[in-house]
Amino acid sequence: MSGSEKEKDHAALKEEGNSLFKAGDMQGAISCYTKALKLSDNQGDSAVLHRNRSACYLKLEEYNKAEGDASKGDVKARFRRAQAFQKLGRLDQAFMDAQRCAQLEPRNKAFQDLLRQLGAHIQQKSAQLNSTDARVQQMFSLLLDASAKDSDRQKAAQNLVVLSREDAGAEQIFRNDGVKLIQKLLQSKQEEVVLSALRTLVGLCTGHQSRTMAIVNELGMEQLCAVMGSGASIVSLAACHLLQVMFEALTEGMKKEIRGKEEAILPEPSKELRSMLRHLLEMMPASNVSGPGRDSAINLLVKQVPRKSLKNPDNSLTLWTIDHGLKKILEVAGTVPELSEGPPLTDNSHMSCSVLLSKLFDDLKSDKERDNFIKLCEEYVQQHFSCAGLNAKLRAIQTVSVLLQGPSDAGNRTLEMSGMMDAVISLCASEDVTQQQVAVEALIHAAGKAKRASFITANGVSLLKDLYKNSENDRIRVRALVGLCKLGSAGGTDFSMKQFAEGSTLKLAKQCRKWLCNESLPLTSRRWSVEGLAYLTFDADVKEDVVEDKNALLAMFDLAKSEDKTVLFALGSTLVNCTNSYEVEKPDPQLVELAKYAKQHIPEEHPKDAPSFVEKRLVKLLEAGVVSALVCMVKQESPALTEACRECIARVFLALVERQEDRGTVVAQGGGKALIPLASDNTDAGKIKAAQALAKITITSNPEIAFPGERIYEVVRPLVSLLSLECTLLQNFEALMALTNLAGISDRLRQKIIKEKALPKIEGYMFEEHDLVRASATECMCNLVLNAEVQKLYLATGNDRLKLLVLYSGEEDERLRKAAAGTLAMLTAEQPELCARIPGTTTHWLEIIQALLLSEISDLRYRGVVIVQNMMQAEKSLAETLMESEALEILSVLAKGGEGKPEPISKAAQNCLDKAVEYGIIRSSEEKEKHKGNEP
Repeated sequence: MSGSEKEKDHAALKEEGNSLFKAGDMQGAISCYTKALKLSDNQGDSAVLHRNRSACYLKLEEYNKAEGDASKGDVKARFRRAQAFQKLGRLDQAFMDAQRCAQLEPRNKAFQDLLRQLGAHIQQKSAQLNSTDARVQQMFSLLLDASAKDSDRQKAAQNLVVLSREDAGAEQIFRNDGVKLIQKLLQSKQEEVVLSALRTLVGLCTGHQSRTMAIVNELGMEQLCAVMGSGASIVSLAACHLLQVMFEALTEGMKKEIRGKEEAILPEPSKELRSMLRHLLEMMPASNVSGPGRDSAINLLVKQVPRKSLKNPDNSLTLWTIDHGLKKILEVAGTVPELSEGPPLTDNSHMSCSVLLSKLFDDLKSDKERDNFIKLCEEYVQQHFSCAGLNAKLRAIQTVSVLLQGPSDAGNRTLEMSGMMDAVISLCASEDVTQQQVAVEALIHAAGKAKRASFITANGVSLLKDLYKNSENDRIRVRALVGLCKLGSAGGTDFSMKQFAEGSTLKLAKQCRKWLCNESLPLTSRRWSVEGLAYLTFDADVKEDVVEDKNALLAMFDLAKSEDKTVLFALGSTLVNCTNSYEVEKPDPQLVELAKYAKQHIPEEHPKDAPSFVEKRLVKLLEAGVVSALVCMVKQESPALTEACRECIARVFLALVERQEDRGTVVAQGGGKALIPLASDNTDAGKIKAAQALAKITITSNPEIAFPGERIYEVVRPLVSLLSLECTLLQNFEALMALTNLAGISDRLRQKIIKEKALPKIEGYMFEEHDLVRASATECMCNLVLNAEVQKLYLATGNDRLKLLVLYSGEEDERLRKAAAGTLAMLTAEQPELCARIPGTTTHWLEIIQALLLSEISDLRYRGVVIVQNMMQAEKSLAETLMESEALEILSVLAKGGEGKPEPISKAAQNCLDKAVEYGIIRSSEEKEKHKGNEP
């Protein structure tokens, strides 16, 4: 490319970037400026391009990038950098840049204004720091004074928490040797003081990497882990929350881009992260750690070790955890609480272990990594199984049970070890209840695995039946019952594939419901009865019985709110079955005929799975209080609330909001609020189900009541996620309807919709073949054009946006015409210069407008009159064209009003005629009368 061609291309790209910037397309402008920079050889031109690109980044609120570009420019670029520094909170650097700009161009008002603004901010911050300093010193003195009243010290500790949440306060606490004092507070015997110390540390660490690193090194992890491992559950949870905040501060800090020469480069916090993980892993087998403390440690490992996204190639934390801690985790997995060997556990510990092991296994990238994981599990199980004592064998079997519920590949391999299955079967017949319980549970978990199910059906059914009928211990009977339920439900929802004799599943379900309602049974045994129902409710007869039994439903919902979190998935599965909210693929009728001809099995639907039965079941569940139970389940901070469990809850919520009349009940009981986290933290299918449920609520409820305050803005992203080709047309349609409602509420919501990159998607759906989807997209655009940024897109030249609206205003589909004409009416009112462009969109523009004016539908007539009014007010030439057409006669008739012609239409029509008189295009009625009178 020659120098002149290069210069021409560079100039064209710069101009295109400027046009896109004016039209509000920041990403497009950035792309043009970036290409132009690659072609630019001139330092002055490059400085201008960097400055322009910095302005784009400022608009997009990407302040680090804005500052980086501004550092490469001229005086105006330095001004942009000052703005970026201001937004980043680096006021001193912003002030220095603004001061230099003002020195170079002392008459520039913008530079002087920014300098004054920054000076005031810096003074305010300085005063704030001085007053905070005194408050911090006063609180420290009180807390250190042993003679001070307990109530005064507690109050000071609480004030310290409040102070630590302010940026200036946190910095002052940290600089005043606050960490050493907090270390002393953590040793206090008063629970309130320890809690305040932990909460103050949360304030110091939140979003601050360097402070967190210093605190980890100064406090040491031993003390924090000891607090988390203590018996007091509130203190343990507060310590767990602190460690969570510390992890987030360290890992987020690693991700952030560090720019600018002035900013100190921080050391990478991998040493601190490894130290925290090592201490958490050491808590696993420690006998001095409480059960809840151990569960908190497992929960932290679940959240912090595996990658958040599989797109991130670095799974080194998982590999490190497996190498240094897998055996320690298996120590917890293999603990049998009744044997009084091993660390103390809660009812949730084994399930939490299964989830952690599963997450670690799923985070592995290669067969080599997975084989190593399985090998370590096999070695651990073999080590115990080959020992002479029976207790060691029980540990091995218990470990297999936990693995089967987690990484089932590892579970199956350990189950297939020589002698393992025989030992399980023989221990089921043991007279020792603990041995029986461990063996029966292993048998149940093995029954779910395809490789072993047929073996167990052949060898285990008679054994389980015998235990169910003859055991004198309900703990064993309920577990044996679940085994029978699991084996009996192998046909799933296929009515023709039942394993047991007619009526057997109903009898089993009746016994499950009986145990579920028996409050004298331990929680774990009652939880197992829900496990049984999770399998049995594949049968529609059982579903009907369950929803008819209000006591059983209430008992089940109470379990959802109990300390035993392991019930969550079983309860979610039962509710999915009862509401038929699982995926059902309807077979192709032609394939069914072929299958019959070939004598192949064809799945059959139970008559009680028909929609009318499902609807009645949903009503009964709502009456029994299912929504409050689901809301409680979503709030659980437990590894047992897995993504699969969240998906179940989202499916049930979607089924519950299917009927419009039930949505108010769901919202009133907290369902709307609960759905928001389900739409972001879930399986892919679960996210879609939750988002669709949010869409249904947003369409028919007042969004400001359903999602009060800031929550309404959190609904936008899930709705936009439904505007995808992977979603069904119904989901697209419901999302567009919901976004239309939101876009009509406020400009802040319209900006949020635009920020979530919904605009190009909505425009895409305006071309959809399906009438309803196309119309709902146009309705959404009708509300969005109230936003100035969207109006700029219509003002920009070189696109057919305006043409599309004019053409759609002439379509046969009434809903689409209303939406398009409404958008056109609003746009021409807000941006009069668009009026002159309407005749250039299509040669049929006048016919389309006249058809609107002549429409029998008053809404369309009104939109037509408003468009004409806007066009006539915009330009005299447009008014002349309109008055020379049939529009004059139509407007004259409309202006007279009368029956069937609403007042706003006649008023607007009269405004049009008045404007034509003002322009001198037509005479007023008085003039006409006068003219008549003067005629001979």
